[in-house]
Amino acid sequence: MPGFLDFYKGKRVLVTGHTGFKGAWMCKLLTGLGAQVTGYSLEPPTSPSVYEIAGIDRLVDSVIGDVRDFARLQETFERVQPEVVFHLAAQPIVRESYRDPKGTYETNVMGTVNLLECVRLNQMTSKSVRSVLNVTTDKVYKNNEWVWGYREDEPLDGYDPYSNSKSCSELVTHSYIRSFFTDRDGACTLPVSTARAGNVIGGGDFAADRIIPDCVRAAMSTKEIFIRNPRSTRPYQHVLEPLYAYLMIAARQAEDSRYAGYYNVGPDECDCFTTGALVELFVNKWQDGMRWTTGSVEGPHEANFLKLDCSLLKNVFGWKPAWNLDTAVEKVVEWSKCWMSGGDVSGCMELQIGEFLASMEKKP
Repeated sequence: MPGFLDFYKGKRVLVTGHTGFKGAWMCKLLTGLGAQVTGYSLEPPTSPSVYEIAGIDRLVDSVIGDVRDFARLQETFERVQPEVVFHLAAQPIVRESYRDPKGTYETNVMGTVNLLECVRLNQMTSKSVRSVLNVTTDKVYKNNEWVWGYREDEPLDGYDPYSNSKSCSELVTHSYIRSFFTDRDGACTLPVSTARAGNVIGGGDFAADRIIPDCVRAAMSTKEIFIRNPRSTRPYQHVLEPLYAYLMIAARQAEDSRYAGYYNVGPDECDCFTTGALVELFVNKWQDGMRWTTGSVEGPHEANFLKLDCSLLKNVFGWKPAWNLDTAVEKVVEWSKCWMSGGDVSGCMELQIGEFLASMEKKP
């Protein structure tokens, strides 16, 4: 197992958004590494949810709370005294952000302010926090629909309320770093990073308006998969890829603050697929006569082309993805069929995590 993961054994770790898809997988990873995990989140955002199916609530100290509720969040900080903080709580759906822009901004912007304010107050008292990572998105960039990947120094200006609110979350983080976590000589007093991840797929994502969950729902009901825009291109990756990168960044910067920064986390260029190609891959993996169709649908603006340049993460940490998209979709199908057949979902997750970490260890 990669050596930096030993850092988490016995550490007090706070994960916001722990009841969501990525948050539940993060908790499964961390508890498997021996961390003492506290989660802070609303109730699971979907029904069913991977959080409930996999029994994550039995593994962590779960606090049901809203990141917009500063008093409750601060109370949790004071009780737990976390050493590492992962901020995953968000309203993550583009189309939902058009339906509720106010709530999206309140959660994604003020939620980040509240989280960082708790960290700031912690640094004035117990100083338990040693490392912070704010998870944003590849959609923070001003999207010019160009064919090359966006780098970390590109302008931040997401188009829709979700993307723009996450751009704001980035800017809030940058301000807190400069204002409160850097001394007068410019030296870092607390390492805080952001990670801008591409589209993630994996077993247990039941969100609305996401292509892989739509595929699984269609498979369950033996219907054709409907695709809004089969030509849109996105950087797809298995959920364990960015979670591993988050763990790596947070551990490394805790021991050497020079690792703190702003990082893109995405697949290699060969795994930037069109939506149609991704669905075709899913159909081939699932079999059982699955098919897909498309047609014109009225809806809000969505980007047609988006990918990331992850050279910085690769150069700084020697990181590269372990699973290509073919393997990632295979793991989604494996998890989904395990769940649908009443199998041991928790065991399936543990097996996939073990396989993923072994793949990471074998990389040159």
